[in-house]
Amino acid sequence: MAHIVIMGAGTGGMPAAYEMREKLDKAHKVTVVNAVDYFQFVPSNPWLAVGWRTRDDITFPIRPYLEKKGIDFIASAVEKIDAANKRLALANGDSLDYDYLLITTGPKLAFEEIEGLGPHGGHTHSVCTSDHAEAAWAGYQKFTQDPGHVIIGAAQGASCFGPAYEYAFILDTDLRKRKIRDKVPMTYVTSEPYIGHLGLGGVGDSKGMIESELRNRHIKWITNAKITRVAAGKMFVAEHNEAGEVIKEHELEFNYSMVLPAFKGVDAVANVEGLCNPRGFVIVDEYQRSPTFPNIYSAGVCIAIPPVEATPVPTGTPKTGYMIESMVSAIVQNIEAELSGKQPSHKGTWNAICLADMGDTGAAFVALPQIPPRNVNWMKKGKWVHVAKVAFEKYFLRKMKRGSSEPLYEKYVLKALGIERLREK
Repeated sequence: MAHIVIMGAGTGGMPAAYEMREKLDKAHKVTVVNAVDYFQFVPSNPWLAVGWRTRDDITFPIRPYLEKKGIDFIASAVEKIDAANKRLALANGDSLDYDYLLITTGPKLAFEEIEGLGPHGGHTHSVCTSDHAEAAWAGYQKFTQDPGHVIIGAAQGASCFGPAYEYAFILDTDLRKRKIRDKVPMTYVTSEPYIGHLGLGGVGDSKGMIESELRNRHIKWITNAKITRVAAGKMFVAEHNEAGEVIKEHELEFNYSMVLPAFKGVDAVANVEGLCNPRGFVIVDEYQRSPTFPNIYSAGVCIAIPPVEATPVPTGTPKTGYMIESMVSAIVQNIEAELSGKQPSHKGTWNAICLADMGDTGAAFVALPQIPPRNVNWMKKGKWVHVAKVAFEKYFLRKMKRGSSEPLYEKYVLKALGIERLREK
């Protein structure tokens, strides 16, 4: 009997647990370890941060749903991974042995890299977790009573730009609904070399479309921006040229701000010698397996993927839902193969698909593969994307409560976008 431990219960870890339990013989044990005892649907956090969702809408307790499927669950952070002895040291004082470890922790949020950034003692909000989004909603409610300048953006080193754009457009839509948009100057600050870069070198006409949306919504922007520090009500931003030289220093006043930070690997993972790159992201081969520790696999935001291209201000590469889904499936099939005495042979996709809500409309981006040159470089905008994102949220939450490992992107999203035939790696 083998013991498979999944570290992290997010949009990668939960589906991994269900698929692992479904595919593997019941003689093998599956355990999920997560720092908190609830699942949070992170893509809905921008809605939570303006009051369009409540916490109960997008979170649920993990234990009953996993245990119903015969999956053990431990609600505790992992303090240390002893890779040589295949053991986890947990924050609750217990230890947990494993035969295979699947790391799907998501990132550590590196607010500390910029003085004054973030909700923990800093001066900006975040939508990276449901706790952060709830705090952003509380701050936003106060802001609407005495509106002023808003700054939304993504800091240097950020790799997930979509939620920042989403929140800017959602906030604009909500302010218009409240009839106070005229009282709120807005500025979008981003480390991207141009609007719509998205950490992907642009997708289709993402640059023209998003620039047009920002103009139509009266949102100014600063690109190639490095936030040097944040004080109460003031953000200090250095704007760079294509050579990476500072061409202008900005002192931006604000009454409310949400900025996405750079990501790093979580400490317990980053501290394992030979497992990660200098930022703490897990190094994996084409089978999602650690070259140093063959019984450790990893998927999602916590793996190391090189930037699509060098940029004047550092930007990371996003790991989208379709990529994560395919990585997880590949890992399950590879562990299943190993347990049968075979070699791993399954690979995750490097295709990127994103549905971005814009409050009263939306945009769909498809990059196949993620790194140019591409076979498909496609972007479409329309109200149907907003509807599709709502449907995606409801379906995914229902799928997690049902304990299904059904491949959502392969079965529905690609088909809905009319590109189901394009599944090349």
